[in-house]
Amino acid sequence: MNLMKLIPIRSFASAAASAALVVSVTAVSLSSVPLGAQTTAAAKSDLAGAVAALRAIDTMRADFIQTDRNGRQVRGVLTLKRPGRIRFQYEKGVPMLIVADGKALTFVDYEVRQVQRWPISNSPLGALLDPNRDVMRFGKLMPSGNPQVVSIEVRDKAHPEYGVITLVFIRKPGAPGGLELSSWASLDSQNTRTVVSLSNQKYGIAVPDNTFRYNDPRQPARR
Repeated sequence: MNLMKLIPIRSFASAAASAALVVSVTAVSLSSVPLGAQTTAAAKSDLAGAVAALRAIDTMRADFIQTDRNGRQVRGVLTLKRPGRIRFQYEKGVPMLIVADGKALTFVDYEVRQVQRWPISNSPLGALLDPNRDVMRFGKLMPSGNPQVVSIEVRDKAHPEYGVITLVFIRKPGAPGGLELSSWASLDSQNTRTVVSLSNQKYGIAVPDNTFRYNDPRQPARR
């Protein structure tokens, strides 16, 4: 599912709210060339380390910058609680929300009072949120040219409609598994790409479950 298809292209904020994510401009440029000089053993070790680091994240809060394919940016705060829950709270003036409650990913547009939902597994974000998505099985280490950066591309060839996501980690003592999730990248089935980069990551914080609820603009009750 491509959020860009759901949002009227009526403003910068609308265009910026795509959930098809691409590699962070603050991280590294990725290449699709083979691993080259990196040995198979080293690649497997880094892949296993990244998967372990991802699984070690219980809760996380971070600032994010989201950049669309035209270079336009919007900011916000991301809250993550595994398994399956995430909230993109956009900055003031952006009347949209993306939230996952463990089962479905929901896009809310308060300006036009529209709500769209689809299974987490059908989104590129499934690699980050879906506990049933086997990152070790479908993941591949990508060359970064920087020994401090570990980039993992996750692609299920049997389900191209799920899209492709690349998770970018920076080696950092104190982060879960010694690797800090710096950004992620995805390309959806319509080849739409958007940049999301993270900063000020905080792990192991208390996050109540109601963080992943939202005010439904179609009715007064809170879901």
